[in-house]
Amino acid sequence: MSAAPLTITVLGSGTSHGVPMIGCDCDVCRSDDPRDLRTRPSIVVSWDEASVLIDTTPELRLQCLANDIRRVDAVLYTHYHIDHVAGLDDLRRFNWLQEAPVPVYAQTDTLDRLQSMFPYVFDRESQQPSAIPKLDLHAIDGSFEVAGRSITPIPLLHGTMPVLGFRFGNFAYCTDVSEIPGASWPLLENLDVLILDALRLKPHPTHFNLEQAIDHARRIGARQTYFTHIAHEIGHAQVEADLPDDMLIAYDGLEFQSQ
Repeated sequence: MSAAPLTITVLGSGTSHGVPMIGCDCDVCRSDDPRDLRTRPSIVVSWDEASVLIDTTPELRLQCLANDIRRVDAVLYTHYHIDHVAGLDDLRRFNWLQEAPVPVYAQTDTLDRLQSMFPYVFDRESQQPSAIPKLDLHAIDGSFEVAGRSITPIPLLHGTMPVLGFRFGNFAYCTDVSEIPGASWPLLENLDVLILDALRLKPHPTHFNLEQAIDHARRIGARQTYFTHIAHEIGHAQVEADLPDDMLIAYDGLEFQSQ
């Protein structure tokens, strides 16, 4: 197993609407702080020469250009909501760059939804095979390995919907979560860095709000926690100034390392 340090790049840190939101003139949507410009939520985890992408957002092409992403050895899906999957077609470019299919790992229901949402991708009789992404689908059933590193799925709840977080070594990514089931707490022990959902200030039925995220981050006890999936109710500078020292707000383009 690879023990090389991880580099985590936050491609997107925003909620499903993105920030600024269409037709909104609030202070955050009109902010000139670049950290308040948030595309839909996604990260890349890299080590040695490998890179793993978590979710394919509607802005995937722009996110990859902004962060100079040139390789994707696997895609992991947290769930099938459109803000997490809509950029799937942009994986075609990595087929061409790497001259190989891209492995895709997800829960069975997410794989089923991808095939129904993008039927042309999985049409074995397509008349234009070069115009569709080539993907190898893998159903997640416990820990799995990519490029010599073990990855542990973390079962979470997004309202009543089962979704996945992922742990790589001492780093974990848990977006779109409103409850951490009891059996998943041991999977979050002894973390160096955690990225955790914190949608807004007010309660929400399918996401942690900021207060809930802070409470859960304290219980998990990572050395450093970054909050993601941020809506326009949270201005980066103002809200981050009041957070505990070991908690920060993620932003598009943030990069850090972990073991």
